[in-house]
Amino acid sequence: MEEALVNWSRGQFALTAMYHWLFVPLTLGLSFIMAIMETIYYKTGNEKWKKTTQFWMTLFGINFAIGVATGIILEFEFGTNWSNYSWFVGDIFGTPLAVEGIMAFFLESTFIAVMFFGWDKVSKKFHLVSTWLVALGSNLSALWILVANAWMQHPVGMHFNLDTARNEMGNFWEVLLNPTAVDKFLHTISSGYVIGALFVTGISAWYLLNNRHIRFAKKSMMIAAVFGIVSSLFIVVTGDSSGHHISRTQPMKLAAMEGLYEGQEGADLVAIGVLNPNKTLTNDEDAFHFKIAFPRLLSLLAERDADAFVPGMNDLVYGNEEQNIPPTSEKIRKGDMAIQAIKDYREAKENNNDSLAGVHLEKFNKFYHNMGYGYFEDEKEVVPPVALTFYSFHVMVALGFLFVLLFILVIWNTMNDTILSKRYLLKAAVWAIPFGYLASMLGWVVSEVGRQPWTIQDLLPVKMSTSHISTGNVQTTFWIFAVLFTILLIAELSIMIRQIKIGPK
Repeated sequence: MEEALVNWSRGQFALTAMYHWLFVPLTLGLSFIMAIMETIYYKTGNEKWKKTTQFWMTLFGINFAIGVATGIILEFEFGTNWSNYSWFVGDIFGTPLAVEGIMAFFLESTFIAVMFFGWDKVSKKFHLVSTWLVALGSNLSALWILVANAWMQHPVGMHFNLDTARNEMGNFWEVLLNPTAVDKFLHTISSGYVIGALFVTGISAWYLLNNRHIRFAKKSMMIAAVFGIVSSLFIVVTGDSSGHHISRTQPMKLAAMEGLYEGQEGADLVAIGVLNPNKTLTNDEDAFHFKIAFPRLLSLLAERDADAFVPGMNDLVYGNEEQNIPPTSEKIRKGDMAIQAIKDYREAKENNNDSLAGVHLEKFNKFYHNMGYGYFEDEKEVVPPVALTFYSFHVMVALGFLFVLLFILVIWNTMNDTILSKRYLLKAAVWAIPFGYLASMLGWVVSEVGRQPWTIQDLLPVKMSTSHISTGNVQTTFWIFAVLFTILLIAELSIMIRQIKIGPK
């Protein structure tokens, strides 16, 4: 594929995905916070909790409406810009997206009407159930999308049909219960919960700073901070599990996350580090100008053994006989054989030579799992952008721990009724809102940039995934979407800020 076409297609998809992700996590987190608040109203009958729920529900609705528009465009791009990918994945990638539309989205969209307009038209119990179902639908929607994404990171439960040149699903449950999918779903929705908690905490802090709606703000802040601290601690657990599975399925990504060029036994986990930009696979310069690391913790994370060997980028590219790690050049050779087997199989089929076709089919199945490497000419192509992956990962983790500290301080000072005097803490809570979004975005950068150059790990490179369209078409739509999404974002922020200034009734 033309390099410019690939890069513009990647850029357009990244633009759409990142704008879409500005809306999704708040939907995930705020929906459950609303449901908790309405549950308190249902239990106590206190009308103030009803008004509190309705205020946050208004902000939820503004965010939800604009988020739907970007999500629809994102799914269409699979067909317009990534048709080779869409053909190659067959029915696997499409199945979870179809289930998401049929089950999760319709569940969410059906009960959201009751949630917004049914306060005086249905019973309190039915309205509460509707609110919880909206929250459940939002998270189910995320489940199916993340299952599809996780399959790209760790393809399982399928077979490749040589006659149609498509991957076809062999085991739905293996795709759904893929350990990568479980980790990705739990870790991603947890980040959405933290953003929802930061959003409510920050806006409540703004009211306290301006001496407005004191009782409302304190109650909202307490609910959000407790929800946030639980979600933050869960992120740590799911992050640990994700790191363990990445070491098994995407070791190159893990090496890039840690700036690890040479494999080590008892490898250290970098806490803070400054990469050496002159470091390459083939020179002897130090990978870091400066770093502080936790001894042997990376080995413990990756292999559950503090003395275990963790491969570096050089081991994965050039091989390590002692650790039984094959070089990428060997994978490229096997990938070439798999691609050639496809051509030979088709030729044998055209000649009605089923016996010879069977031989080529057997050869293809032997080398199928290295097929994607056959599209590379340089073995160093399999190394992702190290600096972007490394810094994104470490800034994300650092922000996560700062959020934990913030929630602890908010809970402590709210319980001790000293929160109004802690103006520095209230200001920090307000500023934490954009940093919550930044941390979540950086998580996606680690996930998607860290697996480059693959669209589907080991099977399909990005450069072989795009549609056969002109680069100019992609450039045009890129700028159209950039302007459109920016207008939508400005519109949402304007409406949100106006509603926040009005405050709860």
